[in-house]
Amino acid sequence: MSSHHIVRDDQEPALIIANGAACSEELIGQLLEWSPLVVVLDSAIERVLDLGIKVDVLLGDFDRGFNPEYYLEKQYPLEIVYTPNQDKTDLEKAFDYLIEKGHKAVNVIWATGKRADHTITNITNIVAYRNQLKIVVLDDHSKVFLLPNKYEKWYTANTTLSLIPIGKVSGITTKNLFYPLNNEELTIGYRTGSSNHVSQDGIVSIEHKEGDLLLMECWD
Repeated sequence: MSSHHIVRDDQEPALIIANGAACSEELIGQLLEWSPLVVVLDSAIERVLDLGIKVDVLLGDFDRGFNPEYYLEKQYPLEIVYTPNQDKTDLEKAFDYLIEKGHKAVNVIWATGKRADHTITNITNIVAYRNQLKIVVLDDHSKVFLLPNKYEKWYTANTTLSLIPIGKVSGITTKNLFYPLNNEELTIGYRTGSSNHVSQDGIVSIEHKEGDLLLMECWD
């Protein structure tokens, strides 16, 4: 194993700033604390620069007369990655870019809100990267990520946890959730584990046998 892989494994997650609704500056501040690599999608760069954030990569298809070169002067050195492929979203292209560069994990903000189609696509598309990149999508109200087959974490009582199956997920068993699941099946659109919550302070355990299961940690 080469030395740069070892560095990569313990590096901070990269940060992707997508083009949806903005989040609080407090959340951005927390995510920027470790100065991760910052990738901004397309015209979101205008809003990001207004916040005084240092950007490393600007990525997108830059249509509608958008001129990425204009931002080179404002943010040097800025890597501009032109991605005209229409089969993938800008967010997926950003995931591909990070994987190619050897990154193992990424936090994503501004990927929800505004348009419902973008929100649904951005949240569901993360399952395709299950073996390549650890992806966490955050906004001011929730944190969304794909569960491994066995998941255990300490939570305080009454934390809202929603289990969202992408397609069908079977063999789900939970411990320390108010509505327990015992070797059960969830199917998007028909039966989901939305708005469950933690019974008592302590370890929550969620196991599933097959399928892609997202966890949403939610707060109001």
